[in-house]
Amino acid sequence: MSFEPKLMGFMCNWCSYAGADLAGVSRYQYPPEIRIIKVMCSARVDPDIVLEMFIQGADGVFVGGCHIGDCHYIKGNYYAQQRMKVVKKILAKCGLEPERLRLGWVSASEGERFAKLMTEFTARIIELGPSPVSGEQPDLKKLRLLFAAKNVVDDFRIRSLLGKYVEFSEKGNIYGRKMSEEELDALLDSVMDDEFARISILLEASGKPVSVKDLARALNLSAAKVLQHIVTLKERDLLRLSRIEGITPLYQSSQGVGLGGV
Repeated sequence: MSFEPKLMGFMCNWCSYAGADLAGVSRYQYPPEIRIIKVMCSARVDPDIVLEMFIQGADGVFVGGCHIGDCHYIKGNYYAQQRMKVVKKILAKCGLEPERLRLGWVSASEGERFAKLMTEFTARIIELGPSPVSGEQPDLKKLRLLFAAKNVVDDFRIRSLLGKYVEFSEKGNIYGRKMSEEELDALLDSVMDDEFARISILLEASGKPVSVKDLARALNLSAAKVLQHIVTLKERDLLRLSRIEGITPLYQSSQGVGLGGV
């Protein structure tokens, strides 16, 4: 059964927004469901903002920028490409289809292309159906994961890697060693996996005290890995030792951990 999707679009001032203007002037038809916000560069679309759109009930988010190599700010769209790649992976971890986020390139002279992309994107979201976290009865587990995901993208290691992505691949790190895109992606994936595991631990331990064995079983991780994350969370004052039953320590999330974040 068809529905009217709630779609958000972030378009860069110099290309994709101008392409939207041209589509209107040229009377190219495209679905009216998308709400467009103009930004100076696609690189200004923070992962945190995209996740917030889904939390607020968006069924899909489109990010538009200049074609690679034609960015008004030289490499802004390249940064946007890497950031949205990370967000797609995070959406999948939260139980949402990555296709609900789309990144597209449109020049100021491509009004017809803009209309085509909007038509294709809207059709795909209608095919997927309403977001599981929108409407009057959202999936609270997935919604809670989205709130938690905002903490993941705010992690200083992820921020640092995304901010230095181009520099590390083209100029190298402080030792002059260049990293391939595959190496950088693998490093980002590792950091995201660690942060998601820690947030999952906090969520599991938010209702009642849990043991390392319970957490390892629930998260499908080794007990040694769970202990490593517990040490980090205790250092951050996010997890505390609740009590000891026999010889088994039980841990619980610190006060204040809830639906709105950790």
